[in-house]
Amino acid sequence: MTAAQVVVGRVGRAHGIRGELAVEIRTDEPERRFAPGSSVVCAGRTLTVASARRHGARLVVRFAEIADRTEAETLHGQIVEAEVDDAETPGDDAFYDRQLIGLKVCAGGRTVGTVRRVDHLPSQDLLVIDVSGRDVLVPFVEALVPEIDLDVGTLTVVDLPGLLDPDAALAVRADGESGS
Repeated sequence: MTAAQVVVGRVGRAHGIRGELAVEIRTDEPERRFAPGSSVVCAGRTLTVASARRHGARLVVRFAEIADRTEAETLHGQIVEAEVDDAETPGDDAFYDRQLIGLKVCAGGRTVGTVRRVDHLPSQDLLVIDVSGRDVLVPFVEALVPEIDLDVGTLTVVDLPGLLDPDAALAVRADGESGS
């Protein structure tokens, strides 16, 4: 059995004085990934979940290895990852980063680039696409990425002017051909 690390959260602020942390959820299975006794990796450390409870859209998590607020504050902004068996796949319309990296990117019926990585930001995930040796960021939302075919190895991005070629969008604006 081989395993890979997948992003399951991002650490927010310390919560209280006992070392609890607010965690922005980045998984469809928070109850499983943050179950008491489960292990995660954060800032290069393996941490054991001691407890987790919902607090709005976030979880408040206490890790056995984090003793107090001062230590908890050192993890602010860090990504939380869980080890997942390579054979395991998420549910429908969900993907692990490792499934997306390397996919050919198509737009307008032609191949335009390759997915280099997925950046996990607080508001949304971004695909980093190599287009002719240049990194282009595309929000990973269904309106812009309507189709992913893992069997074929492709990811389709809408053919929206300027999305994959920001310089072209600037040139159009400079010529006055595009409004607002």
